[in-house]
Amino acid sequence: MKETVKHQKVVLLGSWLGWSLDGYDLVLMLFVIPSISQLFFPSENSTLSLVATFSVYIIALIVRPLGGAFFGNFGDKKGRKKTMMITIWGFALATFATGLLPTWEMVGILAPIFLILLRFAQGFFAGGEWGSGAVITMESVEKQKRGIYSGFLQSGFASGFLLASIAFQIITNLFVGDAFVDYGWRILFFTGLIPGFVAFIVRYKMHESYVWLHRKRSKTPRIPIKEIFTKKQRKPFFLSLIILTGLMYAYYASIGFIPTFFQEYQGLERSETGLIMIGATAAVLGGTIFTGFISQKIGRRKILTILSVVAIIISVPVTMALVNATNTLDRIAYSVILVFATATGFGVIPAFLSERFPTRIRNTASGTVFNAGLIIGAWAPVIGINLLSVGDFIPYFFAANIIIGSIMILVGARLNPETRNADLAE
Repeated sequence: MKETVKHQKVVLLGSWLGWSLDGYDLVLMLFVIPSISQLFFPSENSTLSLVATFSVYIIALIVRPLGGAFFGNFGDKKGRKKTMMITIWGFALATFATGLLPTWEMVGILAPIFLILLRFAQGFFAGGEWGSGAVITMESVEKQKRGIYSGFLQSGFASGFLLASIAFQIITNLFVGDAFVDYGWRILFFTGLIPGFVAFIVRYKMHESYVWLHRKRSKTPRIPIKEIFTKKQRKPFFLSLIILTGLMYAYYASIGFIPTFFQEYQGLERSETGLIMIGATAAVLGGTIFTGFISQKIGRRKILTILSVVAIIISVPVTMALVNATNTLDRIAYSVILVFATATGFGVIPAFLSERFPTRIRNTASGTVFNAGLIIGAWAPVIGINLLSVGDFIPYFFAANIIIGSIMILVGARLNPETRNADLAE
């Protein structure tokens, strides 16, 4: 039993570290977009430069379903651990290489092309990361532990966000003004290699999923992705996709948009935005662990229902409070309230998706549906920029964007069955 518990902890840590790096890279891009948009897409219209840079950011997100499907097939056929060894180096190196990119002033049109290609590669490898990490962790723990392990695992993204917020705060204080635009942002991306190396060492010591080893010889289809769209699996796939699309949309409409909202529309300094994000991401970190734990008591769909209803109710008054806030503490407090309702529902998702699909296609289905939620959800910041560019009714448009995602979560939660008692050995 001691060996089993030790194995569970190593698997959890190996997956958590990779997700932390993923969150680190994602939020670094969100932080630096307002500063580097003119470096890659110079324009007299700052809104156009922002939209162009956000669109490149979204490329890394919407390509993730391809990575999820490709590496999901690999994970179902060759093993979860092997997949994770490949994906961690892929997107760790892509994060590091972002800091080496030449700007428009250096190479002209090649600058945005290189940026697009690199973000494409980053998204492809990161897309394969989620499914393998989720299923190997859920397949390695007892049923009664799946909720808390799910929440803790998903907190890896928030941990990456928190570390990136702290790193951003340090770098912006060390490299003030033009120094940050010149080379400070590059240093942020260079640091991404550190968690990648640590995650690789931990994963090397992991065991393969016992559930997968038991089923692999007779149950794995030749092309797992094809089975997702069979009559039996099509319904759970698309019903799960409603939830993930809503979660992704609400996430990027709230915490994913906050750095741009405060810097571009509220005129705050980078350092203050960094402090706000530290508070917000700390709330998401604790919140995902909490929702995962509670979902083991009351169910996955019930916690998603509660959070989506709360988000719909509070979005307008909280965004109005953010617009009217006059000090940093108030901005942090209102941001924490908002992101707790909109972003912590992810705490149940590793368990929910692993429970929704059978072992023979679990890696493929979980990874594909999770990342497919980004196809629509990732566009929330761009939609937010266009809504807020009108100039009037900023809190209402900000809130409306969040409500769109929350309604999708609510609909998906009501259409999907409860899964917490599912047998993952099937």
